[in-house]
Amino acid sequence: MHLGMTGWVHIRGEQTALDNSVKKTKESDKDEWPPRFCKFHLKTEGKPEVEVAFTDARRLGRVRLVDCPGKDIRKYSPLVENGPDPVIDLDIFTEQYLKNKMRSRHVPIKAFLLDQTMISGIGNWVADETLYHAKLHPEQYCDEFSDAEITSLFKSIRYVCQTAVDKLGDSGQFPEHWLFSYRWGKGSKGHSLPNGETLAFIKVGGRTSCYVPAVQKKTGHIPPKAETMPFKGATGDEASKKPSTEKAEKRKETAKRKPELAEDETNAPATAPTKKKTRKMGEHDTEPSDETRNVGSRRSTRLRGK
Repeated sequence: MHLGMTGWVHIRGEQTALDNSVKKTKESDKDEWPPRFCKFHLKTEGKPEVEVAFTDARRLGRVRLVDCPGKDIRKYSPLVENGPDPVIDLDIFTEQYLKNKMRSRHVPIKAFLLDQTMISGIGNWVADETLYHAKLHPEQYCDEFSDAEITSLFKSIRYVCQTAVDKLGDSGQFPEHWLFSYRWGKGSKGHSLPNGETLAFIKVGGRTSCYVPAVQKKTGHIPPKAETMPFKGATGDEASKKPSTEKAEKRKETAKRKPELAEDETNAPATAPTKKKTRKMGEHDTEPSDETRNVGSRRSTRLRGK
């Protein structure tokens, strides 16, 4: 199962963790079964039987049936194509594994972390959280980090993923110093951490990434024409930053040329303004004859008839 943005698994008679849809459901609808937006539900064999329902209001989730023994499901597609899980596969996901994979690619580290063929289970916010704790810039190429930085990233991945699993993904129990609680709603007033560090946003690998510029410094190269989107209300250097996109560069170039254009216009020789030619109704200007009017009228009538 891939839950997407709004998919969830319900168990009849049980309150499943992170079931935000239940909190927003009317009291009269909470006992409804199968629940609203249910796409399928099933019952287990044996006693007591358990009923499970999969709901997805936006239909972004995916469910695939795989005919294989349950314990071997990760040996079958599509799971066999995935990389190791940082919580379960401790014998595979090692610091050396991470170092080898990072040195074999030349992509921004954020894009590397989101690649499920490299590491399973790291989504957008998890990647941002791990990079923040490791103090690594999300745009820097993954093959340009030092051994010490890779060690820090490995520990950060293990820490963030294990903590999230231990809390069953309940963000209300995440540590206060995590980026998670302050990253949502870019452009709002909550643009900084409690310690005063300013948050900013950039596009990396097609995804919006939240990071802390004062903490996550660049120590290597990043892709050209990176787009920076600081919070509204940011102070200091972050407030003065503008997106270094192609359009922004063109505007800068135009601004540089404006003084030159103005000077050229000033030095240009003055020329008399040209007057528009006007004609008065005279002997050469005749109104359409009655015959011409009749032809036009007949043509219009024929077209309307068709």
